[in-house]
Amino acid sequence: MQHQERQLVLDQLAASEARLLELVEGLTPDQWTFRPAEGRWSIAECVEHVVRVENRVLGIMGKKLAEGNPEPGKQAPARDAVVAQGVTDRTTRREAPEPVRPTGQWPGADELLAEFRGTRQRTTEFTATTQGDLRSYFQPHGAFGELDFYQWLLVLSLHGSRHAQQIEEIKAASGFPRPTASPASA
Repeated sequence: MQHQERQLVLDQLAASEARLLELVEGLTPDQWTFRPAEGRWSIAECVEHVVRVENRVLGIMGKKLAEGNPEPGKQAPARDAVVAQGVTDRTTRREAPEPVRPTGQWPGADELLAEFRGTRQRTTEFTATTQGDLRSYFQPHGAFGELDFYQWLLVLSLHGSRHAQQIEEIKAASGFPRPTASPASA
């Protein structure tokens, strides 16, 4: 990974983390679990999904890099910009694969936000320190097809931004509970 590629992902990880945490700060339990419509996610479910995706992708990447079977002659299409734009484009609604759908594993806001922070720290540390040839390892993505591991880091770095936008939509929805004096998280 080139220095500017690494720095881009690190900057996007930090920015999406800050934005997401800003949006959930001080939410009440009712706000945390409010669903804007049937079949739509709550803010808690959005955050849990981000955690699940990052943990799953980091696990796959770590395992494949440890196995050490790069495919140096193979190339994913040169579409970093398309992937980056596509991740944050909320005009296309996507169905999350079963393994990364929210399940309510972390029942409280504090526990879930602690898990989010820990997961994001691991993603950031991996990005900052990996020396693997990320352009020689591949994993398919449901919407973008075959991606190399650098492109997967782009996905992770912007995925939180996609769901920060979704959280903004939830907070703007009709019926979103008004704040009360008892926040769910700090």
